[in-house]
Amino acid sequence: MHQRLYCYNLNFDHCMNKSKGPIVLHSVFWCLIVLFLIIITVFEKEPHTMKDYLLSYGLFGILNVSIFYINYIILIPALIKKRKKYWLYLFCFLLLMVATSFVKTIIAVLNPTELLHYTMNGKVEEVSVNNFFFTRFFVIGFFLVSSCIIKFTLDWFSNERIQRNLESERREMELQFLKSQLNPHFLFNSLNNIYSLAYQKSDKTADAIMKLSEIMRYMIYESNTPTVALSKEVDYLTSYIELQKIRFKDGAYIELTLNGEIDNQQIVPLMLISFVENAFKHGVVTDPTDPVKINIIANQKILHFSVVNKKNQQNKDAQGGVGLTNVERRLQLVYPERYKLNVVNSSTHYTCELMIDI
Repeated sequence: MHQRLYCYNLNFDHCMNKSKGPIVLHSVFWCLIVLFLIIITVFEKEPHTMKDYLLSYGLFGILNVSIFYINYIILIPALIKKRKKYWLYLFCFLLLMVATSFVKTIIAVLNPTELLHYTMNGKVEEVSVNNFFFTRFFVIGFFLVSSCIIKFTLDWFSNERIQRNLESERREMELQFLKSQLNPHFLFNSLNNIYSLAYQKSDKTADAIMKLSEIMRYMIYESNTPTVALSKEVDYLTSYIELQKIRFKDGAYIELTLNGEIDNQQIVPLMLISFVENAFKHGVVTDPTDPVKINIIANQKILHFSVVNKKNQQNKDAQGGVGLTNVERRLQLVYPERYKLNVVNSSTHYTCELMIDI
């Protein structure tokens, strides 16, 4: 019961937040109209009776507000938004103008002293019925056009907000999908390595399982936030490198260089692992004269990350590009126009150089 009430409150608050924009715009519009009428009344020299005010501002005001919202709530949604009947809407628009002008004119004819007569320079002047009708016709047109402008403006902003939300949700779903692909991909490779150690009855098997446990803990529990400390991501890479070294009998030669403000920067989790994984999977890591070189520099909100490895000419695994394809797509989604990825595939070495504005 409490959970349902909490969800209801969240939905109610969300609806209220969405309704603030229209309420504010409508309030501003009508406040400006009232202010305009007050200014006219204050600066008008000729006196008016209470009945005159009640008819001109009260009754006619109700009619103006009514046609404004008839157009806003009924005509535009039903004829334009839903049915796309533009000609029918135009006909109803003009019909509403004529009918309301006719009603106002009838009221004026029934109350000529207050509405058809006015005093100027001490003389009583009379307004013809035709002039009164056409004047009200254009006034009504102003309110109807204003309702159209406000309606289409609010709908445009609403659609923009909906599109942004949908795009954000789509991006989040795609990121989660790419991340879900990345984790099994890494796990598959690591389990293959541990299987090889177990098959060889290596004493390193237990250490490898422990390293994998630490890595999986990071992947499952600590990488579910939008960003993590760069230092944690570096620790994760170090654990991964140590795990990979265990399976090489003759040793693996990796040079990891760290510079800059590693502790003070944030990065999207699991963004760098595919580059390192690719070096182990497709590169030569057992040559002490040509080690894998991993360089991380973090200065002034700029992360410079590079991996250089000697190519293994015999490794032609067709699935090697899955991780890099995913990470490049994640870069496009998370760091649009804020990253630069340069990949150099020479005859002897493979170089990945990534710069991110973090």
